[in-house]
Parts: sequence; C-alpha cells; structure tokens
Amino acid sequence: MHCPRCNALGTRVIDSRDLESGSTIRRRRECEACAYRFTTYERPEGARLSVVKRDGRREDFDRSKLRSGLLKALEKRPVTLDRVDHAVDEIEARLRTRGDAEVATKEIGRLATEALRDMDQLAYIRFASVYHSYEDISTLKREVDRLITQRQGSEE
Repeated sequence: MHCPRCNALGTRVIDSRDLESGSTIRRRRECEACAYRFTTYERPEGARLSVVKRDGRREDFDRSKLRSGLLKALEKRPVTLDRVDHAVDEIEARLRTRGDAEVATKEIGRLATEALRDMDQLAYIRFASVYHSYEDISTLKREVDRLITQRQGSEE
C-alpha cells in the first residue's frame, strides 16, 4: 500500500474494523516514512457483473456511476455521504446476490429509485422524472400525489 502523501511503500495497520455486516473492512494505516495516517477500505471482489444497456450493449458494472447518479439526484439535499455509500453498497449487494452475471439497467434504476424514495423524496422525484422519462406534468403530479398519500398513510 502506497502512502497517499509521500508515495512510500511501507505502511502499517493501526486499526481494523468490519463494516456493513462484515462485507467491508476499514483499516486505519500509518506511513512508516512520514507518519501520515489514512484510511483504506477493503471489500471482496465478486464475480464480474455486466450491465445490459437499453440498446443491448454490455459493460462492466461500475459502482462509481451508480454513486454519481444518486449524488446528482441528492444535490443540495440534507443527506450524508455515508448514507449514499450505504445505499450503493446495498444495491450492489442485492445485484450480486441474485447470482446472475448480467443485470439490466432497468433493474439498477429500480433499485436506485427505491433507495432514493427512502432517503429523500425530492431527490426521488428528481431521479424518477429523468429515469422514467415522464412525458408531461400530469404524470409527474400523479407520482407526487402517490408519495403524499404514502406519507400520510405512514404518519397515521
């Protein structure tokens, strides 16, 4: 492991902790050359997961694209990065536990939409309006009305 500050090769582990039910290990490290401390995360590499695009193209699953999409929807919303990262981890875990080597973008979008609905309803509407390509304002209004009805039902 290279030190991010001085690029020296020697680092030592100060502390290790399991995160996310043991699927990730957080390690606190210290550079032996400059004493800089930094954190690394280790997660097992699963089988390759391919994403099937709407036009039939295939590409490797990229969790950073999923994270970026969630962050765009959550821009200027009061949601922590930890919560976003947890949602990305959950979505990736659900995709991998299915056992399929390929997943459609439609499925990833559905899982992202569900996660955003739980995190922030405005971000959910932002994402859903683009993802579902709402044709007109009445379709969007129906979705907002559905959210309001769900919220009122859960508050009772």
